[in-house]
Amino acid sequence: MIRFFYGTIFIFCTVILISSCKKKAFDDYFARPDSLAQPIYQQLQARGNFTNILACIDKAGMKTTLGTAGYWTFFAPNDAAFKAYFQANNIAGVSNLDSVSAAAIVTYCLVPNSYRKDQLQMFQTSKGPTPNDSYRRKTFYYDFAYKDPSHSGMVVGNNRNGAYVVGDNNNKYIPYFIDGYVTVQGISSTDYSSFYPGSIYTGFNVAGAKVVTADIVAENGIIHEIDQVITPIPNIEQYVTNNPQYSEFRKLLDRVAVYTYDANLTRRYNILTHKPDSVFIKSYPTSLAFAPNNESYLNLSQTDAQEQGWTAAIPNNAALLAWEKQILVNLHDFNSAPASVVTDLINSFMWSTTVWPRDILTAKNFEVQSASFSSGDIVDRKVLSNGNFYGTATAHQANTFRSVYGKVYLDPKYGLMNRIFYESDLKVGTTNPAFNYTVFMMSDVEVRKLGYNYDTDHSQWAYTDPATPTVTTLSLTQDRLTRIADISVVNTPNGEFNDLSGTGVGETWDGEYVKFSGNKVYGSGNIVDGTSVTIDSSKLAFNGKVYYTKGLLHFAENSETLGQSIERLGQSTDPTVAARFNYFYQYMINSGSIYDTFLHNILGAPVGTFFTAFIPTNAAITTAVKAGLLPGNTTTGAPAFTAAGQTPSQQLDVANFILYHILNKNTVAVDGKKSGIYATLLTDPLGNAKTVTVVYTNPSDPTTMQVRDSHYVSGVGATINLAGSNNLANRALIHSINQVLNFN
Repeated sequence: MIRFFYGTIFIFCTVILISSCKKKAFDDYFARPDSLAQPIYQQLQARGNFTNILACIDKAGMKTTLGTAGYWTFFAPNDAAFKAYFQANNIAGVSNLDSVSAAAIVTYCLVPNSYRKDQLQMFQTSKGPTPNDSYRRKTFYYDFAYKDPSHSGMVVGNNRNGAYVVGDNNNKYIPYFIDGYVTVQGISSTDYSSFYPGSIYTGFNVAGAKVVTADIVAENGIIHEIDQVITPIPNIEQYVTNNPQYSEFRKLLDRVAVYTYDANLTRRYNILTHKPDSVFIKSYPTSLAFAPNNESYLNLSQTDAQEQGWTAAIPNNAALLAWEKQILVNLHDFNSAPASVVTDLINSFMWSTTVWPRDILTAKNFEVQSASFSSGDIVDRKVLSNGNFYGTATAHQANTFRSVYGKVYLDPKYGLMNRIFYESDLKVGTTNPAFNYTVFMMSDVEVRKLGYNYDTDHSQWAYTDPATPTVTTLSLTQDRLTRIADISVVNTPNGEFNDLSGTGVGETWDGEYVKFSGNKVYGSGNIVDGTSVTIDSSKLAFNGKVYYTKGLLHFAENSETLGQSIERLGQSTDPTVAARFNYFYQYMINSGSIYDTFLHNILGAPVGTFFTAFIPTNAAITTAVKAGLLPGNTTTGAPAFTAAGQTPSQQLDVANFILYHILNKNTVAVDGKKSGIYATLLTDPLGNAKTVTVVYTNPSDPTTMQVRDSHYVSGVGATINLAGSNNLANRALIHSINQVLNFN
């Protein structure tokens, strides 16, 4: 029994000994290595010059967070930084900071994930990092609910453009500048100092602070020692709100901001603060380039805000008010303006990407326009938490407002014309500063006088024939109005319509032509119905001139054929006009093989197609008859117009003669602008179009236009008769020439 007892004791002691040895081996194997760096909190303690930031960490209740596990990057201001901060802000020390302020300092300098200096400038993507492509990181800091001066409740900012995503706190980003990124982006040390006056770029800066010591390794992350205390940087909306010189722009934002009550956020706020206030999400419409309170950029990849932010170039109050005065000259105030005017005005000051100083004058803004201000107009530069900010002493002038289109857009008397422009491509075209236009304004009164209006009940255009006012149609009306608007926009690169007292012709937006004479203007429809447009007044715009008119330019109806227009000229009782067009007209109407007398049209010249007709004068045709080119008396030159006086071969000659004098699918005015080789309606036996060549011996003188046939001999091309040319027809022009073109 005693042997058993001692035996048991021996076994028990042996087990204890073996177990102790195993535990020691286990502890030795899994013990924290002596070489492992201490956590961030302990590292700061050990270095001895971070007593103030440690006190802030304690006051913010974040000692455990930074003293144990985790994975952080901490931009830690040293004690010298705090000394300067306290002096600048008249603060006795950390003891005078409340816990909220202490937490703001700590959390704004605290970045989730651990990044060495070289890693910070890498843009993190799903395909791997992109070097030298990142200048900021998301911090641990966010505003949550705050007091907005334009609303009675507490407000939470948008965390997306036009939306709020639950679970995203709209954390702020902290910017930094490292050599690789700075070099690639072309940011100079002067640029940096302009953003941070008094700071010098050193190769690694965080906002306005210099990194004293980089890449201090800790068990739970990386520390970068900095020489300034960085408090949370405002976003674009906050910066505008906090700076009175931009209060007028803030008023524009207030016009489009939307506040939506949120029960969950309200409950969260009530629990956290023990206050009864309601919480509203403050959002901006998706029609804006971006929401200026959105800290998350597009968040398409959840990391895109590392490489991109917004950009705003906001005019100060004096500059904005001066520009608004011009915009509102006919609108009086924004309350009477279309809502889009405010949106367009705000967007004109916004860029959807980060724009650095080297590009601010050339980068295209949200409205695809470069800045109209100069570098000397930039008086304020800031890198903010959600993008770059430039304050200007001159407002950027949007093409939408300063162009000829702006005269339409910003005048309520032209609302119908504006709708037509907006629904077609006219708005985009007439805002383009690269082209010069003349626009004949279409007032609502004049548009309605022609029977057109916009039916708001059906959201479409309507037409009521003034002759039958009880019948209204909704079909094809918009196309007709668009065509009227098209011929009211004339391409005038050299200001050809700046003085309407003489005579001239111009090509309109859709290729038709209008003409002026003695301060009256005509479209082809005006020619047909014997009307004209007269001028009341005019205004200059950045890319052209607009005329305020009585009457509207309009087009010849599609029932008006090219043949009818030639008939009208040929039948003129004016002997001068008849001498230019009568013989051609008579050949044409008697040519049964190519002319439909019922439809009054030339076969092969369908209505609605673009044409140019070169009509030889009676004298020129007489000469051609004498030469045997056309049927008639070769001695006297008297033409034989009817088939009865023509052989079958001569009938074919007449048909070919007519077809060869009409350009197919092209309009060429006598204005010195178009020249070249053009196909006619005449084809050879293989179906290939026969051509003529249009040239100017002196392009600055329209009277030097020549039309040359395939038998051209130097010096004997047909020349234009300017006084008898540029006659308007339905998508066509009719000119007088002094010679029959050889069609053989």
